[in-house]
Amino acid sequence: MKDHDPYASAPVPELQVTSESFRDGETLGPDQRSGILGAGGKDISPQLSWSGAPDGTRSFAVTMLDPDAPDPGGFWHWAVLNIPPEVSSLPAGSGGQDGHALPAGAFQLKNDGGRAGYLGAAAPKGHGPHRYIVAVHALDVEDLGVPKNSEARILASALPAHTLARGTITGMFER
Repeated sequence: MKDHDPYASAPVPELQVTSESFRDGETLGPDQRSGILGAGGKDISPQLSWSGAPDGTRSFAVTMLDPDAPDPGGFWHWAVLNIPPEVSSLPAGSGGQDGHALPAGAFQLKNDGGRAGYLGAAAPKGHGPHRYIVAVHALDVEDLGVPKNSEARILASALPAHTLARGTITGMFER
């Protein structure tokens, strides 16, 4: 379902999310595309900034989901948890496998490619345009209790009960 919004069923107050790497609705450039999955890219996570977190925010999570992927539940490209509440941005490249550029205490889950870190856009050839929804979630807990070696898709059930606010920015890609 190419017009499915995975966050529509759980509306919450909105964070403002921006990126120096791409604008909402724009095609993702080579840095944010996948080299690993053959899309001619570099697998560099985008720069992100956010504002408008409500009182009671105790941490942030950042996710990137392709809801247009042929996999049930979409394809999870990135998930970062336990971002401290005083942090309001991530630099480009912070989603590297080793996570060295993440804030202290933050960690990445395994994407649907099977590794921790950012996996760039890689829509299947001939499948049409895909949306890559980057979401920043303001959470009411410091730690969701999700083990570090977990798969990102478990967040679909873990995030809603603890999300105080959310903001999204969407990149596009087609090949």
